[in-house]
Amino acid sequence: MFRNQYDTDVTTWSPAGRLFQVEYAMEAVKQGSAAIGLRSKTHVVLACVNKSNSELSSHQKKIFKVDDHIGVAIAGLTADGRVLSRYMRTECINYSFNYESPLPVGRLVVQLADKAQVCTQRSWKRPYGVGLLVGGTDESGAHLYYNCPSGNYFEYQAFAIGSRSQAAKTYLERRFENFTNSSRDDLIKDALIAVRETLQGETLKSSICTVAVVGVDEAFHILDQETVQQLINAFEIVGETEAEAAVSEEGTAAEEGAAAEEGAAAAGQDAAPMDM
Repeated sequence: MFRNQYDTDVTTWSPAGRLFQVEYAMEAVKQGSAAIGLRSKTHVVLACVNKSNSELSSHQKKIFKVDDHIGVAIAGLTADGRVLSRYMRTECINYSFNYESPLPVGRLVVQLADKAQVCTQRSWKRPYGVGLLVGGTDESGAHLYYNCPSGNYFEYQAFAIGSRSQAAKTYLERRFENFTNSSRDDLIKDALIAVRETLQGETLKSSICTVAVVGVDEAFHILDQETVQQLINAFEIVGETEAEAAVSEEGTAAEEGAAAEEGAAAAGQDAAPMDM
């Protein structure tokens, strides 16, 4: 019935120093649909895959607005993500009411991590089975954080969570050095390509993905499907053009290599064995 005798309670340590219930919650994040975040100096882009369980039903919302300067993308249990996003929204409202200024992104992330950590230390609670990518801007610029069910949080230049997120991570790792100085449109383009990497050959359409943007001078908002589809069409055309150029370059290089080999062979026929 159980994996072992140490996973019946979130507060029970195993001899190896592990909390299995927390690890199970982190596994729930890996089973959720993919969510991706990227940031530059001035903007943060969040994107996610939002497939429905049935052709007769709508998809679950995976990106939530917290405040004009903060938004979250989730992977895992959507219900837990909805509850946590409402908590974050309340914290932003309270801070704005008391101090008449927007809540710094880092402070909100710490409060969220503290809330998640409490659930790993109370026997009558369970860890939240959701991972959150928190993107926002404040006086120090743009920020992207990942909040883990264990209560840990990390700041990233770009990150991906959820099922088949490793393919997106591989793409982001190849490109992340360019993200700092990227424009808003370039960030959106890279986010969409990273989403496409998680689909494993399936055609990327605006109906199965959601993209949101927040910037230093741009309030958090979710892009409409028409805009997303136009961007998808644009970068796929560029991709095809680049692929054709690469094929032509390979063909030219192959011809030059063949010509060089023929010349070397002709020269070798007249050379002494020790000179070859």
